[in-house]
Amino acid sequence: MINIKENEELNVLNHSCAHLMAQAVKHLYPEAKFWVGPVVEEGFYYDIDLGDNSLTEEDLPKIEKEMKKLAKDGKRIVRQELSKEEALEKFKDDPYKIDLISRMDELDTVISCYTQGDFTDLCRGPHVETVKLLKHFKLLKVSGAYWKGDANNKMLQRIYGVCFPTEEELTAHLQELEEAKERDHRKIGKDLAIFMTSDLVGKGLPMYLPNGYIIWEELENYIKGKEKKLGYKHVLTPPLGNVELYKTSGHWDHYKENMFPKMEVDGEEFVLRPMNCPHHMMIYANDIHSYRDLPIRIGEIARDCRYEASGALKGIERGRTFCQNDAHLFVTQDQIKDEFKSVVNLILEAYKELGIKDYHFELSLRDPLDKVKYYPDDEMWNNAEDKLREVLNEIGIPYKEMIGEAAFYGPKLDVQVKPAVGNEVTISTCQLDFCLPMRFNLTYVDKDGSKKTPVVLHRAVFGSIDRFIAYYLEETKGALPCWLSPVQVNIIPVNNEYHLDYCDEFYKLCKDNNIRVELDSRDEKLGYKMRESQMRKIPYTLILGDNEKNNNEVSYRIYGSKDTTTLSKDEFIALINDKINNKSLDL
Repeated sequence: MINIKENEELNVLNHSCAHLMAQAVKHLYPEAKFWVGPVVEEGFYYDIDLGDNSLTEEDLPKIEKEMKKLAKDGKRIVRQELSKEEALEKFKDDPYKIDLISRMDELDTVISCYTQGDFTDLCRGPHVETVKLLKHFKLLKVSGAYWKGDANNKMLQRIYGVCFPTEEELTAHLQELEEAKERDHRKIGKDLAIFMTSDLVGKGLPMYLPNGYIIWEELENYIKGKEKKLGYKHVLTPPLGNVELYKTSGHWDHYKENMFPKMEVDGEEFVLRPMNCPHHMMIYANDIHSYRDLPIRIGEIARDCRYEASGALKGIERGRTFCQNDAHLFVTQDQIKDEFKSVVNLILEAYKELGIKDYHFELSLRDPLDKVKYYPDDEMWNNAEDKLREVLNEIGIPYKEMIGEAAFYGPKLDVQVKPAVGNEVTISTCQLDFCLPMRFNLTYVDKDGSKKTPVVLHRAVFGSIDRFIAYYLEETKGALPCWLSPVQVNIIPVNNEYHLDYCDEFYKLCKDNNIRVELDSRDEKLGYKMRESQMRKIPYTLILGDNEKNNNEVSYRIYGSKDTTTLSKDEFIALINDKINNKSLDL
């Protein structure tokens, strides 16, 4: 989906359309006052104070009708520059504009306004020349928004919209929006009973329902199984730590704003942990290590908590608590290349098996001019970044460099995945760290008996399991491969009176083979049960009647198909086991 904010032509067009919408609102609601109307990735919005009036979605067509009338009138859009005094006088009856103007420094900011017919608004611009160019638009939704984003301020009404140069482009975009709605993991999560949220539990604290936990557990077992084959040792550490731990690591200085407030207990100060590396550093420090012990690979599916602004929360994609598929590899300088290559190969293997194809690599580096964000050691940074480039170039991975995107302690390789809808997301990451091992005084005894500091690779294949599930639900529209599906087989008797015993017999056979199976013995019509099975996106729906019972067979339909296939019971069990054991993406 196109990012309207980053497209220069669409940016100007949508900003101009925001003013057209505001003019239409002013005609319909003369008492309306306007805060800001910026362009965003999806189009534009305007925050409006309508006094005692309250808008709903049903009011949007009325506003659109007035916008079309104004666009047809074809008024030119005229820019005017003002002194601060002139601006304060011009907008003296508008407290929202007075607030904006009062905070402008007239030495650095050119104050301007734009006028179209009977409507003038404070704005930097630019705009199109005439409202006649604003014909192809759609108002999308209305919601509430606190003035300046502060919950202590008045609630304004925010109208969202989008505008394109042609009707064809608008129609295509609206179709993409509908597709995005259908793919939204929050909708799928509700429809398929995967997770839930509750304000009583707390915003940004999703809870996995039984179906969701099956998906979670399968992914956890999948990645941990691969890690064990590569020599990872898994640990379990607490989801909080002493503040001193994070002062030692440097997170307290560099990451405190993203952490929950500290709490005092028995004279100690604790904080919910935002990441796991400090705990894993302490596990390494718990013992004396020889160069023969390295590499040491510590893995954990670890619960973390980060403070996210309420407006940024989005289902399980972005919450205030999540679980990372985390690991820390303690290596010698000579082992960096092989271990980094092993991590990249693990990522590529998992992506291939899960059918993830649209992705690219980004090498995230520090901004050498930023003396606040990054740990101040030029030699360390240059060494780490050179090492990472050398490894990537040697193993032949194409990548692009991103200045200023590194972690505060070291450069990293991020895997950017392009989902079916929406913007790129970071799934996997591998970070090279010379900093934290020094800060924690980690050592190993080298061949000559001297103490050396190990290097640490921070890596996460799934990133957070929560975000990965959100991505995968949207990518598959909830139609998961058989091995991940909460219910793999749904058995429906043609007639409960005559066929339920046979269905129950086969249900038990599936259970004995560790197949996740349900038996729908409800007193409902067959067609209703079959439609519901499709809506639940169950991979295999079995319809068992006289023929199946008499011939000791099963007949099934694959999700999304109307074709029926008949097999012997043993053949069907073998088919399902093959799909599950081989992690097949096809049904």
